[in-house]
Amino acid sequence: MLSINRYRTGFLLAVLAPALLHSQLPANGTHGAVSSMQDSASELSVVVGKSVLLECALPIERVALGLGGIAEAVAVSPKEVLVNGKAAGETTLILWEKGDNREFFTVVVRPGVTAANDRLDVIRRELKSELPGQDVKVRGENGAIFLSGTVSDLTSSERAVQIASVGGKVVNLLNVQVPAAESQILLKVVFASVDRSKSKELGINLFSTGFGNVIGAVTTGQFSPPTILGDGTANLSNDLNLFAFLPGMNLGGTLKALETKGLVEILAEPNVLAQNGRQGSFLAGGEYPYPVVQGGATGSGPTVTIQFKEYGIRLNFIPTLTPRGTIRLQVAPEVSELNFTNAVTISGFEVPAISVRRVRTEIELDKGQSFAIGGLLDNRETETFQKVPFLSSVPVLGKFFQSIDRTKSNTELIVIVTPQIVQPMPAGAPLPQPPFDQPFLPHSNVPMQNPEPAPETTGHTQAPAVVPVEKLIESMKPEQPLTIDNGYGATSGGSFGGGGGSAPSAPQ
Repeated sequence: MLSINRYRTGFLLAVLAPALLHSQLPANGTHGAVSSMQDSASELSVVVGKSVLLECALPIERVALGLGGIAEAVAVSPKEVLVNGKAAGETTLILWEKGDNREFFTVVVRPGVTAANDRLDVIRRELKSELPGQDVKVRGENGAIFLSGTVSDLTSSERAVQIASVGGKVVNLLNVQVPAAESQILLKVVFASVDRSKSKELGINLFSTGFGNVIGAVTTGQFSPPTILGDGTANLSNDLNLFAFLPGMNLGGTLKALETKGLVEILAEPNVLAQNGRQGSFLAGGEYPYPVVQGGATGSGPTVTIQFKEYGIRLNFIPTLTPRGTIRLQVAPEVSELNFTNAVTISGFEVPAISVRRVRTEIELDKGQSFAIGGLLDNRETETFQKVPFLSSVPVLGKFFQSIDRTKSNTELIVIVTPQIVQPMPAGAPLPQPPFDQPFLPHSNVPMQNPEPAPETTGHTQAPAVVPVEKLIESMKPEQPLTIDNGYGATSGGSFGGGGGSAPSAPQ
């Protein structure tokens, strides 16, 4: 039986407990509470600032309340207890009735409607102040705060959640306007490499085919002298600059005086396009094979397999747009080439070395600005001097018994980067073509593409203006890396290569 009364102190709910008490009576019909083994707690709900009146069937001898800061229990009559809500929370109320009967109550104090509305009003004011012009609706229920409406971007959604979280658990039901496509960043890189070399060789070889009844030759050993045969003839096997022979004296000489100059220029200008925050790479070169020895099965010898190593002009970079409007670049250009001078021979295979010039750095540029991010100047000089002992020390004539080989090399490398923000070409615009001195082949009469279908037959729908925030976040996650099967093992990445090739691997 429930009776509801109104008093000035608030809304009072009188609970008549005989029915509850009789439901817990033992089989003999004795009045009062059941034994301690059958004690159970009933839930008692009250609002902050309100009161609940408990009316018991038997007189009350004692009252105990767990937390006095949450609720207050006052015995207003021998059979009535008034419970006042003071703060939101839970506590326990125990009543001892006459005859040692006990009643347990779980007192749940809920926030008042006015306080909850005040908290929501504060959140609404902050959202309106921080996100002006954006439609964000706030609703509270059972201690949770529901956000709905539409915001302009993910930053506004995150800020709205942070503001609403001060009022309790937040359920984000916001929609986000579909953002524009990510900016495309074009990186222009210039590789300029100049290798200069200069060598100078000077040497003399003297030989005799019978001068003074002596057959022989005098040489420093650096340049091959003529070969003197048993019949007194000389066999010349080397390319010479000057050769002199006196038949009457059977005396001759060879003079080698060569000067060589070499110039090698490498200039590459790769242009690589990448999305904001995504990696782009470029490779112009090739892959050379090299043997790898692997252990064979039990009782069999080792197995030689072929693997490949890339070389050439490589560029890896990650562009990122900053809030300042600049472009931050993580860039790693590299120039490598095969070096057979330092090659090694393993099991009959000649494996070349690789000469590498590499730069790895992080810079920040404005749109269209350029930086020389790396420069290398390498000057080397090698001189080899050989002479015949004693004879080379004779004044004037000693020069004929000396040889000199002097080599100078000069290497310069510079890398210049220029980032630009670009937009795709409009549909239907003419595509740029490289200039040709002569007209190129005429177009085929066979159409290379189907005619554009009508809009109503394509099956495509208009892109939505807004999407749920969780769907937009899911669409912005990076895709799986591209996997390319190049015939000798799948590789992953987003690189572009040209100007080289490689052969498939095969066991030897």
